[in-house]
Amino acid sequence: MAKKKNITQNDIISFYMDYVLEHDQQPKSVYSFAKHNNFEETKFYEYFGTFEAVEKHVFKAFHDNSTATLHKSEDYPEFEPRDKLLSYYFTFFENLTANRSYVVYALNKHKNNLKSFKALAALNSSFTHYISELGIELIDIKEDRLDKIQNRGLQETAWLQLLLIMKFWIDDTSSSFEKTDIFIEKSVNTSFDVLNIAPLKSLIDFGKFIFKEKIKMN
Repeated sequence: MAKKKNITQNDIISFYMDYVLEHDQQPKSVYSFAKHNNFEETKFYEYFGTFEAVEKHVFKAFHDNSTATLHKSEDYPEFEPRDKLLSYYFTFFENLTANRSYVVYALNKHKNNLKSFKALAALNSSFTHYISELGIELIDIKEDRLDKIQNRGLQETAWLQLLLIMKFWIDDTSSSFEKTDIFIEKSVNTSFDVLNIAPLKSLIDFGKFIFKEKIKMN
């Protein structure tokens, strides 16, 4: 039988996901994996160096597919950051649900310590970059070092929120994972309420006003 030639990166990812679900383990070698799926071994190395690299890319692909779907919407660019993030989460978890068997298989052993799971490293990088571009308003400290700390804190908090939702979703047994949808909405709304800096900015402005007026009075 002739080998398949037009093998894409997504094909290899799909082959890998199917293989581990069918065999309950990683392939023994790239050679056996390629032979099992009838394509040349060299095709694998055009995209990946190891099976671990495939695993990392699986979760990054879920992110990439989610953002690609969102950007097809004409309305999405006009959304406020809160609504953009909600839309992202709902789309991302739709993608996870469509591949739930693999995701649960991959994450279940690590669900109590997802933060240290290496297969999520590429997702972490892509997701935190996405957060940095949402335009979430923070306090204008006017000090580069403190601004960087503040932005890094936002990204790390958002990443922990995503991991928390993923863990909730893994354990969710409700119909159509409706409890996860509720959890997403409540967690995002709560986090943005905490980030609502308008009252704090007003307090800072008032403090500046008092300070200036006190100087004038003296």
